[in-house]
Amino acid sequence: MSYDPRIHHRHSIRIKGYDYTQPGIYFITICTKGRQCLFGDVTKGEMQLNCLGQIAWNCWQTIPDHFPHIELDIFVVMPNHLHGILIITDKPVGAQQCCALNQHLDHNTEQFGQPVNSSIPTIIRSYKSVVSKRINLIWQTKGQSIWQRNFYEHIGRDQKSLDNIRQYILDNPQRWADDPENLQHKSNKPNFLFDIPF
Repeated sequence: MSYDPRIHHRHSIRIKGYDYTQPGIYFITICTKGRQCLFGDVTKGEMQLNCLGQIAWNCWQTIPDHFPHIELDIFVVMPNHLHGILIITDKPVGAQQCCALNQHLDHNTEQFGQPVNSSIPTIIRSYKSVVSKRINLIWQTKGQSIWQRNFYEHIGRDQKSLDNIRQYILDNPQRWADDPENLQHKSNKPNFLFDIPF
């Protein structure tokens, strides 16, 4: 069946009209497809990364190498999701020369318009793509998606908000037993963003 925008549509969860290249503090949450626990386990309140979790962790660490206008703040790789704070320090100069984490990223997959160089959505798309490709090499699969579509973000507004988000990220492993993202948790309702007192 060919594409029909009347019935085949996805709605962007980004803020309409917001410039995701502007300097700011962005709290990002990315979940695995089907919320599968791929990256390790939480033991006694501490995250124990497996080899796939190490890939997710290492690739996040290299984001500033590929996007020099990005600074990393606190982040945590959990069994089935990642929470992290990205800081855009300045409008990137020469953003066209800024290489993605994955040089072979297919920009034709954009659903809501052309990718914007050095924007938060482009950075996250690049990150997800390179992690997926590296895990596919281990699994000996091709094109297997490990991430759910899209990602969640909250734009930090002030120092108090940032401090609360940092504490939430730091506490995430200790709260795993009660985390709605934990498939063994009785409620299983993904509401992690609503538990943070922004």
